[in-house]
Amino acid sequence: MTKRLEDEEDEAAAFARAMAAEDVVPIGRDGAERAEARSPVTLPPIHRSPAARDQQAGSDVDADFAAPGVDRRELRKLKRGEYPVSARCDLHGLTADAARDVVKQFIATSRHKHRRCICIVHGRGLRSPGGVAVLKGRIREFLRSHPAVLAYADAPRSDGGGGAVYVLLRRS
Repeated sequence: MTKRLEDEEDEAAAFARAMAAEDVVPIGRDGAERAEARSPVTLPPIHRSPAARDQQAGSDVDADFAAPGVDRRELRKLKRGEYPVSARCDLHGLTADAARDVVKQFIATSRHKHRRCICIVHGRGLRSPGGVAVLKGRIREFLRSHPAVLAYADAPRSDGGGGAVYVLLRRS
């Protein structure tokens, strides 16, 4: 028997023992004892350039962005990690307003130092209330409106994936 099957059987046996306890009560089939369903969280619509919308049809709304006039090949190179990342900024633990201020300063400093590609780590919101990634949405919204940002894309999985963003800056 393989290790995986043994682990699954051990897990199933442990679950059966836990469910056999006296204080465990099965949920009724009529649904009367079930928890109330929460209404989904509605967020304001995200306004994107037509080029970015075309590139993103059918995928994650905030996965990437290209400013009007930016060649799609540049975005593709950014997604593949072909631009060397010259600086990183980690926003874990910050409020949305504080994170925006830090990113604003980070972009200004990066441009002053002639950096072309930077990485901003905002996290995936796994520990946020309701599991909603507040920083991810707010930071990407800010990046879309920043005049120095040419494009952004999710970092490769090895560098944070959806919890980080590579940003391509205009040359200063």
